[in-house]
Amino acid sequence: MANTAGADDTAFQYRGNRLGMPEEGPGSVPGVGRRLAAIVLDWLLCLALAYLITGSTPGDPAAANAVSGPALAVFAVYTIVLLSLIGTTVGKRLVGVGVAATGERALPWPVAMVVRTVLLCLVVPAVVYDRDQRGLHDRFAGTISRRY
Repeated sequence: MANTAGADDTAFQYRGNRLGMPEEGPGSVPGVGRRLAAIVLDWLLCLALAYLITGSTPGDPAAANAVSGPALAVFAVYTIVLLSLIGTTVGKRLVGVGVAATGERALPWPVAMVVRTVLLCLVVPAVVYDRDQRGLHDRFAGTISRRY
């Protein structure tokens, strides 16, 4: 007779169970809506900073093109620094989300945050996700979003 205990341990029951995370509450995997709200808040903050840095005026059609590159650069640096130092960003903190290591990669935390952020900025890896709602950017970095 085959041993089925191991199969039950890795079977999908809810997002995060295969990684030892609770189903609900602190430490659980947040839903897409919460994470989307966090990234929108972070992007708006970085966009405002980019407008300040470039001296552009919001609403000016020429300013939109001039500020898009600096906004992405600000977003990348902002995300890498805050995730490396405190494991969350302003937008993520406002909606109660952080980033945690899963232990499946031997990457040092700051390197994992660089990998995660570069892939996040490419967008596509972030929108392709698994049953645990981990995007490719999280899988490659060995991280997962979690609720506070």
